[in-house]
Amino acid sequence: MKILNDFDQRALDAAYAQACKSRDEGGIPIGSALMNRIGEIVAVGHNERVQSGDPTAHAETVCIRNAGRRRDWHTLTLASTLSPCAMCTGTAILHRIPRVVIGEHHTFLGREDWLASESVEVVLADDARCIELMERFIAQRPDLWDEDIGAPPAR
Repeated sequence: MKILNDFDQRALDAAYAQACKSRDEGGIPIGSALMNRIGEIVAVGHNERVQSGDPTAHAETVCIRNAGRRRDWHTLTLASTLSPCAMCTGTAILHRIPRVVIGEHHTFLGREDWLASESVEVVLADDARCIELMERFIAQRPDLWDEDIGAPPAR
């Protein structure tokens, strides 16, 4: 596990709390938070795809939606408990978010390569809580996980 600075840890902790909230609601346990330069959490979100029926309601997208209209995207840090997928990576790039703190990428490696190619600073926490949360979920609900990441049903 990487030692994060206090601000990044605060953002990841807020994201983890959102992941637990989604799990407790019967959803996909992924959470996200946006933090400003002085360490304030300005928005949070969790995966709501199951709860809302919206296939685009991934944690990072919900978090960014919850942040509302802003002009300071280029100063924010996005934290996510899991490596962001292509859709969420694209949303972060579109809004020119310069830093992304990732809880883990063992259970799913998203588009960290795309973030890096756009000069986004990626901080991998390798957080044991995030890994354990996703490993347990994937073991218990492989069908729901495959649906979330777009894997076709087994034949």
